[in-house]
Amino acid sequence: MTAYHLTREGIHTVVVDRRHAGHGSTAASTGLLQYEIDMPLVDLIGKVGRDRAVASYRASAESVAALESLILDLGDKCGLRGRPSLYLASEEKDVDHLRNECDARRAIQIDVMFLGREALREEFDLARPAALWSSLAAEVDPFRLTRQLFRRSLERGVELFSETEIVRCESHSGGVTLHTDGGAKIEAKIVVFAMGYETMGMVPSGLCRLASTYALCSEPVRDLSSWRDECLIWETARPYLYARTTEDGRVIVGGEDEDVVDPHERDQMIERKAQTLCDRFSSLFPRIKIDTTCAWAGTFAETKDGLPYIGTLPEYPNCYFTLGYGGNGITFSLIAAEIVRDLFLGRPNRKAALFGFDR
Repeated sequence: MTAYHLTREGIHTVVVDRRHAGHGSTAASTGLLQYEIDMPLVDLIGKVGRDRAVASYRASAESVAALESLILDLGDKCGLRGRPSLYLASEEKDVDHLRNECDARRAIQIDVMFLGREALREEFDLARPAALWSSLAAEVDPFRLTRQLFRRSLERGVELFSETEIVRCESHSGGVTLHTDGGAKIEAKIVVFAMGYETMGMVPSGLCRLASTYALCSEPVRDLSSWRDECLIWETARPYLYARTTEDGRVIVGGEDEDVVDPHERDQMIERKAQTLCDRFSSLFPRIKIDTTCAWAGTFAETKDGLPYIGTLPEYPNCYFTLGYGGNGITFSLIAAEIVRDLFLGRPNRKAALFGFDR
């Protein structure tokens, strides 16, 4: 996303990835696009203050809408489909919190509706105590989107090096020198570390917490008629269950997060976690029978306030960092790309102050 925005401005850009482009956490993403940050608006106001919380929610909502025009520019919809979302109360004790959350969002002109138990049963055939219905959400194929962003960036002259690792970074008055594992050097004015949770060793400790999430994709389902509007599903419990459908009628279900980051230990749990996710989905939608065709896990970083870190650190001159996206990887990636572009070009960006390391 950052390369796409920089090359759009005619900036010579080099992308280095120690994996293949689009692998890692990108390939593990389930592609739900929501304006809701992992921390509810009411809680975020209490954590960071009303002004920052409201501005953060509005920035996230703007990014969901902006992604549509960006993807249209690529000439491939990348599985993008506008979808409403349903935020379910996991327990009775969550109902009042959802009412307060609904009021807080409406107060800042976010379109949302509170649904009680009866409405959920009659309109959605769901046995939950309450929910919030939001019209602004979407789904996308994240791997396909990444490939198309790189295709467009390559047309603009980006240089892309996969299976290449940066082993040393040296900042100096003229910019930055990067050394690769193959002995090559890259001289640049700036470097953007867009490595997600793998940036943790470079930034101050305690900024983020690492966790792993699990997901499955089903075989195509013949009848999804009981799933109203095939809306995005998630819930108030933490960790939460989340679900969506795909263009070809499959079901993607995710959740069951664990505080495990070792890849071997994480992946050993995939089969058991997939079965749990399948069971939980069947409990939610008893009329929809799914057969798992594949399951996987991915590691991500989340912050204490649910907001990402985007900006600079004094110990790394001429370097920008973007990390801590939590469950909003795609929308925050767009915000980060716009901020990095504007900081480099010296343009004002009102969102930059929201996500800085100095908060």
